[in-house]
Amino acid sequence: MKLIIQIPCFNEAEILPKTLSQLPKEISGIDQIETLVVDDGSKDNTVAVAHEQGVDHIVHLPRHFGLAQAYARGLDASLRLGADIIVNTDADNQYPAEDIEKLVRPILEGQAEMVIGDRGVRSVTHFPMHKRVLQIMGSRVVSATAGLAIPDATSGFRAITRQVALETMVLSNYSYTLETLIQAGAKRVRVVFVPIETNPPERPSRLFQSIRSYLVNSSVTIMRSFAMYRALRIFTGISLFMLLIGAIIGGRFVYYYLIGQGGGMVQSLILAAVFLIAGFVTFLIGVIADLVSFNRKILEEVLFRLRKRDAAQVEDGQDTLSPQG
Repeated sequence: MKLIIQIPCFNEAEILPKTLSQLPKEISGIDQIETLVVDDGSKDNTVAVAHEQGVDHIVHLPRHFGLAQAYARGLDASLRLGADIIVNTDADNQYPAEDIEKLVRPILEGQAEMVIGDRGVRSVTHFPMHKRVLQIMGSRVVSATAGLAIPDATSGFRAITRQVALETMVLSNYSYTLETLIQAGAKRVRVVFVPIETNPPERPSRLFQSIRSYLVNSSVTIMRSFAMYRALRIFTGISLFMLLIGAIIGGRFVYYYLIGQGGGMVQSLILAAVFLIAGFVTFLIGVIADLVSFNRKILEEVLFRLRKRDAAQVEDGQDTLSPQG
């Protein structure tokens, strides 16, 4: 059983040595533990520090792609390196390394395919109040979208199986946490949350730069993911709402028309027609969106097969990802 601990990095030369030094060397049930640093176009000497600290593998991105894409590139590399379990942790040492075993244990025991560290955001004292409130609200929205009970939607401290990694498709440029949870819910992945502690912050968060940016980026990610996986449901709901309003207004017009008082209610007839047409068009949009969603599922299946083929080639010695490269 091979575990790869991946760490996306962007200008983390100062904190990276502390994070790496605390990673576990042995875990019961794991035969091999390797580390992988994803350098997301760092401008400092992050890569040099990673080499000095003896990191097993380094994936260097030519420019800054953002956390979500760095995470996805790390998954691809970990799969090619033969990982059975992949743990993702942050370079800023937010998550205690000793809790990695907590993430891995449910997978080893066959209880989960994805395990996420629950920071207990309601009680983390070094999180600002506005950040706690927004993350609690965000977790509730993602829970409703994914169909899962999610206490901490934005936690990046997670472990996934090889199969889940093969099926994961990250399109967001902001953060992978919300999108992958919604995907997991849509694919009925067994997700478990385990309580963890958090270390005091070493530096300000780079993702949570302002309330506005957090709300905008998170909302876009949630809406896009929901539309991709539950398009027909959301558009059908909107369509039925519009059709109901149109029917009520139209029924009112018909009633007054039948009793001889409909002459001055042409506006009601026009408004009813607008709502009925809008409801019908919205339903058609939902059908089209559902077809697009189905097309995405086909693309995910193609990606799954390509990743599986690449992994098989690595096992057969036809392709390699060299250490520290």
